[in-house]
Amino acid sequence: MAAAQEHLADSADETPIAFRQAVEALHAARLRSEIEIAPMPAPKRLAPFAHALEATVVERDAEGDTDLADGRLVLLHDPAGHDAWHGTFRVVTLARAELEPELATDPLLPDVCWSWLTGALEARGVPYGEPSGTVTRAGSYYFGGIGDRPPDTQLELRASWTPAEGPRGVRDIGAHLTAWCDLLCQVAGLPPAPVEPSGRGGVVPLPQRRGPQLR
Repeated sequence: MAAAQEHLADSADETPIAFRQAVEALHAARLRSEIEIAPMPAPKRLAPFAHALEATVVERDAEGDTDLADGRLVLLHDPAGHDAWHGTFRVVTLARAELEPELATDPLLPDVCWSWLTGALEARGVPYGEPSGTVTRAGSYYFGGIGDRPPDTQLELRASWTPAEGPRGVRDIGAHLTAWCDLLCQVAGLPPAPVEPSGRGGVVPLPQRRGPQLR
């Protein structure tokens, strides 16, 4: 009977129950106060079902709000499964922020940046597999009529991973979102939020933007 009811529910709006529950869990996640998050149009060609969120890390003070980092998270679902994912769900993310120019020359930056992602997931204790991604650093220098502008450097991390699934769908997808927001805050230069230790390592701290070089 339960299986029949689930089938009828799926047929009613053509969206699998497992995906609807995952989307609800994303919107129910409790995030840091510095995070502003909202739905955005989801890509239509990556999977039969997709839900996208955009987030910004905002620093608030007496002089106003300052955006420190931003990014997007997309939850993909293919009920038939996907060979490359090794599952029916996939999380695809982008995180980016401006850094002090001297940080861009540090050879450790790409490895450390990737460790911020894996460390954030492990610190939240969320099981995942098949991680992949890129770390890009780009610097801009200004000349001529805009030569008085200081150089700026942008760090960009694109990553995806497969969240572990249980009998009723993806496990604790809200914790995946929370971990990704921890990463955004880390890239923005904020101190990591306190979390329960997982026993599998922690997050490598990012120097404050006006602080020391990476070590």
